[in-house]
Amino acid sequence: MGNIETIERLSLNQITTDKWNLREAVDGCARADIPSIAIWRHKLTELGLAESKKVVQDAGLSVSSLCRGGMFPAATNLERQERIEDNKRAIEEAAELGTDVLVLVCGPAPDKDIDAARKMVAEGIEQIIPFAQEHGIKLGIEPLHPMYAAERSVIVTLNQANTLVEQFKTDAVGVVVDVFHVWWDPDLYNQISRASGKILGYHVSDWIVPTPDLLMGRGMMGDGVIDLRKIRNAVEKAGYKGPIEVEIFNEEIWNRPGDQVLGQIKERYLEFV
Repeated sequence: MGNIETIERLSLNQITTDKWNLREAVDGCARADIPSIAIWRHKLTELGLAESKKVVQDAGLSVSSLCRGGMFPAATNLERQERIEDNKRAIEEAAELGTDVLVLVCGPAPDKDIDAARKMVAEGIEQIIPFAQEHGIKLGIEPLHPMYAAERSVIVTLNQANTLVEQFKTDAVGVVVDVFHVWWDPDLYNQISRASGKILGYHVSDWIVPTPDLLMGRGMMGDGVIDLRKIRNAVEKAGYKGPIEVEIFNEEIWNRPGDQVLGQIKERYLEFV
């Protein structure tokens, strides 16, 4: 257990240890021999970009992705443009941190017109593609579970995400497959195959039964009903060989000592992922 060779693709998505700041999360990964970390922008802001970059580099970690860009739909043109500018800042931050993936959580509708919001998402991504290309950053569209459509994203299936990606006809845009969001989809394996060569990230956790909370109810791998190994095999068959991020929103896990959580992540990763 915990052999560094067998966890070489493991990455801590730092929301999993939300009580830790970025410096603490990096130090925790170093102690646990976890080779990479996915950084959230609010954690980046706390420490500052330059110091964050230094902390990660000094620890010898790689950055698997930056979370998040997106949130494109808004009620006015001015607000939509502000969102574009924020995405450009996120692209610059990702480039500075040395990752090549910015995860896009595309955003909810500002009103009841969900179709219009989906058009805003497509237009928003289209506007930032040239900027992303200039900075060597790829944009990973992460479809969220349909229960998040009203609050977080109008892109709720891998089919939708794939259709968007194909529309842009560029290697700068791909998809992020998060098992928590897609495991239920009856067309999942067809859509993973369709995404071949375009999968930019893979996130793992588990779906607990009964589900304790819509947002904060993700479980540790092995504690729920997701066939993690089967999905991983499909993603790898589709060409994805990159980092595997453990991303868990769960207050009970957040309240545990971080080192204990990382120890369990390694064990469960080896056993179930």
